[in-house]
Amino acid sequence: MQFSLDSTDLAILSMLQRDASSPVAEIAKAVGLSQSPCWRRIQRLRDSGVISAQVTLLDRRALGFNLEVFVRVRFLREQPDSLKEFEAAIRAAPEVVDCYMLMGEVDFLLRVLARDVEDYERFLRGSLARLPGVRDITSNIALSTVKSTTALPLERAAAATMRRGEASDGR
Repeated sequence: MQFSLDSTDLAILSMLQRDASSPVAEIAKAVGLSQSPCWRRIQRLRDSGVISAQVTLLDRRALGFNLEVFVRVRFLREQPDSLKEFEAAIRAAPEVVDCYMLMGEVDFLLRVLARDVEDYERFLRGSLARLPGVRDITSNIALSTVKSTTALPLERAAAATMRRGEASDGR
């Protein structure tokens, strides 16, 4: 469900996306509110699920995860019961940091982190390839990262909010 946001909410979210540890007083000043109303807005955004979590982002390479692999998995259509088992195993695998079910030729796209090629091969042979229902696995090692962000494009949400406001004003 989409939550209705005004430009102040979007400004708050933009600041929190950049740095979730920003003090409420600093956010309030930047968006033109006093501290209490700003805190209430942040609480409302949390309670409504717009803010789903506040986390610390870690540098994978600094922690020794030097290999990032994008894995495409095709599934056997004849074994629909194994789908739940596959999804449960993927959720439990710490190496898998993202998993998407797709439409098209590939059924799942996984992003897997490993220390090196040998570490990835252990995961591939020992876990992923053994899961029931897996028909085909294609692995692509990322050479470099051109762009990686957790930030949502709030500018587009702001533009949509402005258009809705203009339409309700009769313009």
